[in-house]
This record gives sequence, structure tokens and C-alpha cells, in this order.
Amino acid sequence: MNPFTIRPAGVVVLFAVIGILSATFAVSPPAMLSRPGLSVPSAAPEGADRYLPTVIDSASVAPTPAPEGMAWIPGGEFSMGSSDPRRELCGGNEPMEDARPIHRVSVGGFWMDRTEVTNAEFARFVAATGYVTFAEKVPRPEDYPGAPPEMLVAGSIVFVQPREPVPLGNALRWWRYVPGANWRHPTGPASNLTGRDREPVVHIAYADAEAYAAWAGKRLPTEAEWEFAARGGLTGQRYTWGADLTVEGKWLANIWQGAFPHQNDAGDGYTGIAPVASFPANAYGLFDMSGNVWEWCSDWYRPDAYALAVKAAGGGVVRDPRGVAQSESYDPAEPGMAKRVQRSGSFLCTDQYCTRYMVGTRGKGAPDTGSNHAGFRCVQDVAKR
Repeated sequence: MNPFTIRPAGVVVLFAVIGILSATFAVSPPAMLSRPGLSVPSAAPEGADRYLPTVIDSASVAPTPAPEGMAWIPGGEFSMGSSDPRRELCGGNEPMEDARPIHRVSVGGFWMDRTEVTNAEFARFVAATGYVTFAEKVPRPEDYPGAPPEMLVAGSIVFVQPREPVPLGNALRWWRYVPGANWRHPTGPASNLTGRDREPVVHIAYADAEAYAAWAGKRLPTEAEWEFAARGGLTGQRYTWGADLTVEGKWLANIWQGAFPHQNDAGDGYTGIAPVASFPANAYGLFDMSGNVWEWCSDWYRPDAYALAVKAAGGGVVRDPRGVAQSESYDPAEPGMAKRVQRSGSFLCTDQYCTRYMVGTRGKGAPDTGSNHAGFRCVQDVAKR
């Protein structure tokens, strides 16, 4: 996610908006080199930037019975990352360098939610625990020095579609901090969850997702686990289903069609969030691993994380990576704010502005920032059952 802060009436307030954009801005090589020790290697290690076949661990057999609503993801080794040459129009027209180099990663077997956590599922958690999400809490003055009391109100970030074309260089033209917006009121206080039980829960900060996962006896996936699962055994494909964005003229993910951000043609059938499992599952039985809503991963974000992992592994296979330490998290677009990785893209992603619905690409978000296009799904270790 990215870096500018909403400043109503010229006052610094609340949350980093681009946290909600979740990596719609690319990281350019000059920006990445702006911090000492932060770089993408000029010479890729042997085997980098080329995909090798996925190899499934023959001993990775699904335990029985399966947890309700979860799919078995076998352990194995795969090529992680993206070498796609396209450029992000919104981020300085630079390649997606933070998804490089392509490198070999090994993960163990685990269970994964077939869908994003829904409003109905999150409601059961809240009913059982009384949990209050970050967006429902009034911000503390000590956390936002200088903000007037009238600006310290509970709320979250909401996409507001412009009525006419606007420059793509200023995301504040379509994002608003809306008082009263939260998971119960996804587009603002006048909205509710009627008819939305099967939609992914949104306006979820990282701590909210962690709290739900702990209650459910699960955890959030690592970035490597998420990508391994999303690929479904396919090697080197641009999308979770294959090489082409549409198949026989049909859209296979909930993303934006039309002129972003003012015109959505709804070629996929949806102008906003779709109910989970509205599109075909991948080979592992997972739905919506591309588009719909962004999903939190447990890794802290750093644009050269892959290069560091390869170096630490001596150029060999990186095994069960967990990402960098919080102290090492860094976003060149917003120095000084640690970010978590997000994956999948959302219903707002488009090749005009954000192509992060491609399976090997990466997103990022401020842990205390939610929005109406970001949610999560969980995984479960075999030992937890």
C-alpha cells in the first residue's frame, strides 16, 4: 500500500490512504535504492527470472477429515514471483520490481479457507467474542497529534466513484475517509449488510484478521503459502487459471472493466464486491485468489525481500519463508511506516491502473488501515487439528 495521508481541512488525520490501495503503485528501482542496504541485485542468481515446474511433495497427503470450508494445499516446491514486463501506469510507469527475482521456494502442506472470510462468518466471531474492529474505535488523540477533536471519529476508507474522468495520479479523487464506515457499514453509516452475508468482510485491519484467525483456531497465510496455493500447481502462468485474462470471452475474476475510475462496464457481472465463489475455483479448490478483495498475509513488506531470501539461502531453495522482521519492513513510497503484504488484487484493479490481480505480484498495506476492498482468508496447520 502506499503513502499519502488524508488531510481534511489541511489537518493530518487518521490513516494512510494508500494503505488501502494495496500496492497499486509500483516500486521503481531508483526509489528502492534510496535506502542504504535496499536493492534488487543487478545480477540475478542462477535460475532466477525463469519458471521451473512445480514439484509436489509425494509425502504430502491430505489428512482426513477436512476442516469445514477448507481445502488441502499439498507441500511442494515452486517458482515464486513475477517477471511480467508490463508496467504500472500509476506508479511512475515502472516494472513491478518488488516481485523479483523469480526464485525457488518450498512450503509444507496446510489447509486454506476455500473463500475469503464472509460477513456472516465474521458476524459469528463478533457475536461470540464481542470483538470491536479498528474502524469502529474512536482514534486516540495521542496517536494523531495536531488533529482537532472533531476530526477524531471512527471510520474507514471508501471508494467513491467519480462521475467523470479524473487524472490517475491523485488517488484522493476516488478515495474518501468516511466516518461511520466499518465492516457492518461497508460504504458508510447509511449502508448495512442486508443481502451481503456471502460477500467478503471488508474494512478489516491486520489485527482484526489476526483476532478472527486465533478465534477460529487458524492463522493468516505467509506470502509464500498464499502464492503457492493461488497458483494451484500451474507453473509460470500470469493468472491463477492460465495465460489469458479471459477464457472464451468470459471473465474469471472480479476486477474492473471500463475506464477507471469513473466507468465500470461490469463485464464480469459486478460493479463492486461479488459474493464469494462467484467465479470458478482454481485446481486446489480455492475461489477468488485473483480480484474481489485484497487479502492480508503475515509477512512484513519490503521490496527486496525476495533478493534477501535468496541470498540467505545461498542461492538455493528458500524453505518456508516468513518474510523480514518488522524492523526491516520498508516501503519507499512511505518511509517510516512498516507494512504487511497483501495479495490478490481487488474489484478495483484494472490494467489501466493496477494489474496486481496477476498471481505472482505483490501488494502492501498499513496494518492499521482497512478499506472497502480489503479482507482476508485463513490457513490452518495440520498439527492444529
